[in-house]
Amino acid sequence: MYKFFVQKQSIINNLAIIEGDDVKHIYKVLRLNIGESVSINNCEGTEFIGEISEITKYKVEVKLLDKLLLNNESLVNIYLFQGLPKSSKMDLIVQKNTELGIKEITPIITERVVVKNELGEFKKVDRWNRIALEACKQSKRSLIPKINTPIEFKDLLTDLKLMDLIVVPYENEEKLGLKNINFKDRKAIKNVAIIIGPEGGFENSEIETLKNLGAYIITLGPRILRTETAGFVCLAQIMYELGDMGGIKGDLI
Repeated sequence: MYKFFVQKQSIINNLAIIEGDDVKHIYKVLRLNIGESVSINNCEGTEFIGEISEITKYKVEVKLLDKLLLNNESLVNIYLFQGLPKSSKMDLIVQKNTELGIKEITPIITERVVVKNELGEFKKVDRWNRIALEACKQSKRSLIPKINTPIEFKDLLTDLKLMDLIVVPYENEEKLGLKNINFKDRKAIKNVAIIIGPEGGFENSEIETLKNLGAYIITLGPRILRTETAGFVCLAQIMYELGDMGGIKGDLI
C-alpha cells in the first residue's frame, strides 16, 4: 500500500487533500484510481487508512476510514552531525540515514570543510528535506526527520550538552568500539549524537574538544570508511545496541 504525507491542516473532517508533486505521481506514475486504498500520515506521526475519492490534475482527495495504531519510530532519538561533504554526497547521507531511523541531521562546517559557495549550500537544504520525505515514504517512517541548515563547529557544542550519549567515529582510534562501551542504564539513554568528520577528517583540536565534552571517540572497524558511509554504519550499530533493530529481545522459539 502506497504511503503519503499530508500536512495536518490539509486534513479536514476525515478528508485528506494531497497536493503538489504527489498528485502527478499518483495518477501518472503509480496510476492509482478512485476507490484504491492508501496510507496517509499527518506529518506528526498519526497514520490513517484511506480510500481515494477524487483525482484531478491539481489535487487528490482521500477519504479517511480508520486511524492506525502504528509507530515505526525508535524510542531512541539519534541526531547526526555530519561534516559537510563535497559534491552530492549529502544526498546519499540524508537518504540512507532517514531509512535507518535518524531523528535529525545537521551539516557542520569543521576546520577541514571547504565551502566555496555558502549560499549554495544553504539552498540545498530544501532538496535534502525532499529526499528525506521520499525516503520516509519508501521506508514507512512515521515521522519525517528534519534536515537543518549547516552550522559552525563551535555552534555544535551547545547542542551536544542536551545529549545523553555522544559518539564520534575517528579513523585514528583503533581500540574503543561500541562493543567496549559499558552502557550502565540503557533505558536512560534517549538522545544520542553521532558526529562524523568531512572527507579530510577532524583536526586533533576538534577531537580534543569533543573528548572534553564527554564524547566517546570510537572505531567502526579496521577498514576506513568514507564520510558518506560512516554515519549510517554507526547509526545501524547504535540502533542495534540501543534501538529497535535486530528484533525484540526474548527467548528463541
